[in-house]
Amino acid sequence: MLPRQVWLMSCALSIACSAGKAVDSDTADVRVGVDGKQELRNWSEPEVSVQYTEERVPCGQRSAWRNLYWGDLHAHTLFSFDAQAYEVLVTPAEAYDFARGEPVLLPPLDENQRGTRAVKLARPLDFAALTDHSEYLGEIRNCTVPDSPGYNSKTCKDYRDPSGNGAFLFGTPLSSGEPKRFADICGATGKDCESAARLRWAELVAAADKASDRASTCLFTALPAYEYTNTTDISNLHRNVLFRNNQVPDLPITHFEAPLVRELWDALDEQCVKSGDGCDVMVLPHNSNLSNGNMFYLPPELSSVQRQEVAQLRARMEPLVEIFQHKGDSECRNGYAGSPDDPFCTFEKLRPADDPICDDEPGFGGMRLWGCSHPLDFVRNVLRRGLEEEHEVGTNPYRLGFIASTDTHNGTPGLVEDADFGGHIGVVDDTPEERLGEGNETHDGIINNPGGLVAVWAVENSRDAIFEALRRREVYGSSGPRIVVRFFGGWGMKTDGLCDNLEALLAAGYRDGVPMGGVLRGEEMGPPIFLVWAAMDGGTESSPGAPLERIQLVKGWVDEAGNSHETVFDVAGGDLAATVDTETCQLGSSGYELLCATWTDPDFDPEERAFYYPRILEVPTCRWSTAKCNSLAAEGRPESCGTGVVPLTVQQRAWASPIYYEP
Repeated sequence: MLPRQVWLMSCALSIACSAGKAVDSDTADVRVGVDGKQELRNWSEPEVSVQYTEERVPCGQRSAWRNLYWGDLHAHTLFSFDAQAYEVLVTPAEAYDFARGEPVLLPPLDENQRGTRAVKLARPLDFAALTDHSEYLGEIRNCTVPDSPGYNSKTCKDYRDPSGNGAFLFGTPLSSGEPKRFADICGATGKDCESAARLRWAELVAAADKASDRASTCLFTALPAYEYTNTTDISNLHRNVLFRNNQVPDLPITHFEAPLVRELWDALDEQCVKSGDGCDVMVLPHNSNLSNGNMFYLPPELSSVQRQEVAQLRARMEPLVEIFQHKGDSECRNGYAGSPDDPFCTFEKLRPADDPICDDEPGFGGMRLWGCSHPLDFVRNVLRRGLEEEHEVGTNPYRLGFIASTDTHNGTPGLVEDADFGGHIGVVDDTPEERLGEGNETHDGIINNPGGLVAVWAVENSRDAIFEALRRREVYGSSGPRIVVRFFGGWGMKTDGLCDNLEALLAAGYRDGVPMGGVLRGEEMGPPIFLVWAAMDGGTESSPGAPLERIQLVKGWVDEAGNSHETVFDVAGGDLAATVDTETCQLGSSGYELLCATWTDPDFDPEERAFYYPRILEVPTCRWSTAKCNSLAAEGRPESCGTGVVPLTVQQRAWASPIYYEP
């Protein structure tokens, strides 16, 4: 039995912990003055209610204190040009079935064009979204469905040629700032591809609709979505576009129609948000670690008015960021000026530590790990830049919550177990040797990982409830384990005994504070109290979870001069010498099932904007690649085994969405 720890820290400064009130900015507005009096507007206790935008019955399992649901909001099927190029034939319907616990067959294909590897989730998901590339939805249908327009074109024949690389053929044009469609597939006007894309998009929306459980059982939720695949200058500017319901534009907005990300936001605003038909949407940027700084770059030539306008639109369209997936971690990286070294920022990095660092201007080539690494490649720096921007122009464009997902191209959302990692992209990594190798022209090998999951605290498991939770940022990302995390901040929480009583903890958190993703506003009340509670993932009988090692709180703030800073506090755990045997992957006896802390910032300044987010770390475990190398005969192991290409161990983790403080 693991030791069970409750780690309780009292208020670090002498303040009246019950003297203030705080509230989520999305549901209410409370401001507290120096005399402790409250001006209260639009305040309500948590309610078991959801604003339905589609016809359904309420879920039987509902909670005012929110239920925890696990999902994957980034997965591809055979509708994506790169997936089918590598023999993936999993349909959207099959992918949703997989997320609900059914098996699918993966490449390589047999003589009947059926997959030969069966995979199945040990623990089904609660929700998912399929994000097939909107670019080439029509082209790939025309190239793979006989008798379609363009089926016999040279480009389609080249795409179907197994000796070629169809993913590279179709992916390369997307690196242009003004990409053009293939005329021999689409025709001179492009209508042949538009018609085919309309059919594919309707199939994606219908598959999500059919997969969603609208009975009171609410066993599974599927949200319509697609990926906007802008790869200008070979830098990653990709976004997943997520819809609340079946009211969606007739066609996805792609890199072809919207060469600039701002044009994507504008088009979605016009075609969805302002349409008046119940359409609602959010945009989820991912893999900023491959963007050379372009994902979150603000051109300096913009005027203050233009910057504020862009900030307001971006903040409305992009409330979340994908902090982790199979192409690595985008939280933080050491080596940037003004950022103190953080020993836990070396986790799952694709680029080497000695990569060149960009100047102020962004670089190019990040999708293939070329060019320079920019501070804005990593979310912690983006959050800091958001505070600076708010200091300068009055609006924070980067008040982001955190999610994680897989970005699987096998039609297998949620397949994140290290022990069962079977690759992400068809025949590129269908064998252990390929997964442990260097990859190919479009996808990497051993430096990739199984991917992550998104956790949502929602009233119930319905489309509207999940979407509302995402919108208010009451969500967090995990690198794979199903670690349970609660995070609250406020002035009114009584700290005594909360870590011993989860029900009292939740009541205090929602009544007297804000949950993860919320905003605190106060004046000279002293430092707010933060409460973070985490429980280890119990795992499954065949694959038990790992215990927790520590909880940290990451703080970023902007000073009077407008310069941002960061620091990391250990608030629970961190006092054990946790070990793992890399030959057997057997864990030592150290670790915690539960960690909990109440904490106040010893350096709090009520005049300084700030953000706080918890990072929960497991004890060290074998990286998937170490376990896989160990399972192979010594004489048959790939060269990458034991050469230091990647670390032997990792500390899996979860990142909760920040709580933001505003003066």
